[in-house]
Amino acid sequence: MANIKSSKKRIKVTEAKTLRNTMIKSALKTKIKKFEAAIVSGNVEDSTATYAGVVKALDMAVTKGILHINKAARRKSRLAAKLNSLTA
Repeated sequence: MANIKSSKKRIKVTEAKTLRNTMIKSALKTKIKKFEAAIVSGNVEDSTATYAGVVKALDMAVTKGILHINKAARRKSRLAAKLNSLTA
């Protein structure tokens, strides 16, 4: 355990940030799974609506510093390709 006051604070801050990051990552994974389930079901309207939510969650993860911008762009591109294959 840390003895220095600033070290104790850093431990607290790191724990809080880790908790926030895991919450956002978990919510993102859940939204992606819901989107993929909508794709499998073949429902175009539901898939389009969930895709918008996934894109929003990916962009939020980028702004929070959880995902790299290129990784989010790659995921959005791959999910958009799945959506376009459903509608085409």
